[in-house]
Amino acid sequence: PDSAHIQEKEAEWQLRHRRRGGKAERGIPAPLYSVAQALASLKLLRAVSYGQPEKTAENISVIFRDAGHILGSAFLEVTVRREGKPRRLVFSGDLGMSNRLVMCDPAPSPTEADVLLIESTYGDRLHRSMPETEDEIVAAFERTLAAKGNLIIPAFAVGRTQEIIYILADLVRRKRLSPLKVYVDSPMANAATRITLANQHLLDAETCELIAWMKAHPRQMSLELVADVERSIQLNDIRSGAVIISASGMCEAGRIKYHLRENLPRSECSILIAGFQAAGTLGRRLVDGAKLVHIFGQPVPVRARIYTVGGLSAHADQAALLKWLGGFHKAPGSTFVVHGEAGASANFKRAIEATLGWSDVRLPLPGEFISA
Repeated sequence: PDSAHIQEKEAEWQLRHRRRGGKAERGIPAPLYSVAQALASLKLLRAVSYGQPEKTAENISVIFRDAGHILGSAFLEVTVRREGKPRRLVFSGDLGMSNRLVMCDPAPSPTEADVLLIESTYGDRLHRSMPETEDEIVAAFERTLAAKGNLIIPAFAVGRTQEIIYILADLVRRKRLSPLKVYVDSPMANAATRITLANQHLLDAETCELIAWMKAHPRQMSLELVADVERSIQLNDIRSGAVIISASGMCEAGRIKYHLRENLPRSECSILIAGFQAAGTLGRRLVDGAKLVHIFGQPVPVRARIYTVGGLSAHADQAALLKWLGGFHKAPGSTFVVHGEAGASANFKRAIEATLGWSDVRLPLPGEFISA
């Protein structure tokens, strides 16, 4: 529903913009789906438990296992029986990093598969270490505090927002940062944060301990989940000292665009990019050093300092992906490298071949038909 709401509002804005400019209304992309359709689809969802076989068709069963990426993420083991012979397909989905904040580690990989689809989002690189990441965050905060500006953090609503809240609270607890006032300005992120707090059995022990510390020290880490549009607009009146976490993570939609419009032109402010930015997105243009961007059709100069923090990704890096693949006792019959930009996927394919010695590793093409 949140995504549908954003799409509907974007379409409405484009329509008003064209009308004001006397332009034709044709060509405005329609929302992929409406809020009403999204709400109706939720009735079809059914919760399943990790590790329990689920029969989805007469000859097909699936097991969901914890992928350690975000709350509820899973990789799938699918068993298809044809003529009495089982075939196992494994879909990695998005895999998380081991020994990271908030989430439990990914479950071990299956020991064998006939067909494997493996993600490659960060198949061509390694993440920075957590100490290096913390140093980058502290430097951004110190610079922004000294300049008397605001710190704006675009963040994915599910997973990344909660991880950022964790690391900021932990830095305050360890006195690496002064007490903070943090605003989370995203309806979806607020809902995801509440769901996360209500499901602490899915979190690691360190995170549960930190949540207890935050409850015991509310003045050290003041957290406001901004509910309504009026309060969101009021945040624009804060000229210094605000830490605003808002979606979307790639700055393409949602309330983050308003906060960027207000704070990008101010040299005393900082923008902390803490996640992957796809080519063509506003977030990617900021990372690439654009001096002028367009938000809501209007030019916005970029005078704020842009910080890119590379160690907070919820995706496994190349080393972590290879380690997970190392859990297979033998090479799958066929391995398909998916879910990555072309260069990252190609690089990861070569890494699998060189490191694990697997021979049948492929880069599938759109529309390609595979018989297994």
